[in-house]
Amino acid sequence: MRATPESPRMFDSDLIDALSRTPWWTVPLLWLPGSVGFFLYGVQVHELSLASALAVAALGWFAWTLAEYGLHRTVFHWQPDTRWGPCMHFILHGVHHHWFRDPYRLVMPPSASLLLCVLFGSAFYALIGPIWFWPYFGGFVFGYLVYDVTHYALHHLKMKNALFLKLKKHHLLHHHSDRHADRKFGVSTTLWDHVFQTF
Repeated sequence: MRATPESPRMFDSDLIDALSRTPWWTVPLLWLPGSVGFFLYGVQVHELSLASALAVAALGWFAWTLAEYGLHRTVFHWQPDTRWGPCMHFILHGVHHHWFRDPYRLVMPPSASLLLCVLFGSAFYALIGPIWFWPYFGGFVFGYLVYDVTHYALHHLKMKNALFLKLKKHHLLHHHSDRHADRKFGVSTTLWDHVFQTF
């Protein structure tokens, strides 16, 4: 995918620059089968009841909302006080604040989301165990999918739905108000902003 006025060049390398752009539809294309696959593996291979597996998946989705808030508040807005800190911050998240209308830099590139999947998945597998991990992680991954697609929609879709408009106002204040630059970190939900008093 080449640079355009709406999606400017970030890197000198044509390959790396092309890989820095991700169309929104890659998220459901990759992670909807992934989340369903994790869930069904747990149900079928470990013979879990559908009701209990759905309850554990819902818990995984809930855990994602906390991870979403935590990652956005800490990692994405962290700028180390080093020579390379500003560059790292810009590549990781600053680019999104700078070119917030860029339709190809709103969702996480598959290389980054696959790495996070392995890291979170390994930690959850060790903590939860080999049986309940599968529906839990299916719900967690589905939560990520909802987050990234919601993030794209908040920047590019025009809908009249009351919940959507509430989330859109919340997120755009984070982007465009100096008073809210260090607040309003939730994207798919405002829950944790209320809990941690960053609303």
